[in-house]
Amino acid sequence: MSTRLRVRVRGAGIVGLAVAAELLRRGHEVEVVDRAPGSGASGVAAGMLAPAAEATWAAPGVLELGRRSLGLWPRFAALLGVALPRGGTLLVGHDHGDLLDVRRQATLLDRPAEALDPDALRDLEPGLGWVAGGLLLPDDHRVDPREVLAALASRVPVVPAPGGRSPDVTVLATGARLPAPYSGLVRPVRGEVLRLRVAEPPGRTVRGWVAGEPVYVVPRPGGEVVVGATVEEHDGPPVVTAEGVRRLLSAATTLLPGLDRAEVVELAARDRPGTVDDLPLVGPTLDPSVVLAAGHFRHGVLLAPLTAQLVADHLEHGSVHPLTDPRRLLEER
Repeated sequence: MSTRLRVRVRGAGIVGLAVAAELLRRGHEVEVVDRAPGSGASGVAAGMLAPAAEATWAAPGVLELGRRSLGLWPRFAALLGVALPRGGTLLVGHDHGDLLDVRRQATLLDRPAEALDPDALRDLEPGLGWVAGGLLLPDDHRVDPREVLAALASRVPVVPAPGGRSPDVTVLATGARLPAPYSGLVRPVRGEVLRLRVAEPPGRTVRGWVAGEPVYVVPRPGGEVVVGATVEEHDGPPVVTAEGVRRLLSAATTLLPGLDRAEVVELAARDRPGTVDDLPLVGPTLDPSVVLAAGHFRHGVLLAPLTAQLVADHLEHGSVHPLTDPRRLLEER
């Protein structure tokens, strides 16, 4: 690196903090600005590092980005001192119609996954209720985003307002709401999430469909599980709804009946940042002093270390990943 840059990162979610940490590691001067650090989607995310299990929700190319970023997570987690459980994901269908969704998911993967019958699935996860069949996705992992946020925040100071010195470049990582003139590039997509505590949580992430309703259950240490998440386009503020809670609890307790006895710890709703083509916006704008790290939709936690690398590489070398280049949308405006 021949030039030490002054970089202002706007947004202290997992993406913004990961970008800041990578830039600091490379020797740049970094200021992170956020009035409420960690208050967006990162703070309630389930933390599934699951490019395979997310293939249904992902635009073409996101699976490749996700696999690449998953490969960066072991080193990223080790640097932060956070746990990285590696039990994989059980992807299951409650009835035979749901099993068709599982099989459709399998066709999206870039590597084969072994089909498992109900007995084999219950051998892996004894707490499962009735399921018609499913898959084990062994390469999927998980992390606790709150643990990651805390570790990053201890390394990256965050201020509520910009300091006096003007930066060489500003990185916008403000989640579901970008400032003008970029506000039209992302839209809020609400997700509702539940946190429960149960005596016997599942040993690995369980995802699937129940009468067509998608659901995931992600275990945490201490018996906590995260159940999510609804996906709703909306115009108002993100709020927890009775319908969302009912749908999630019904699907989760059908797959894992032991959750009926769980303590409800937290209900939350946040907006994810969606884009028109469901691909992230990571790279340059038409203004050379502004770079985006935005539009990650459901994949912000998974893609955080790759996003940090892409932003730093762009600032140092001018490189841009063709799938994430924000100019693909800016040049159409």
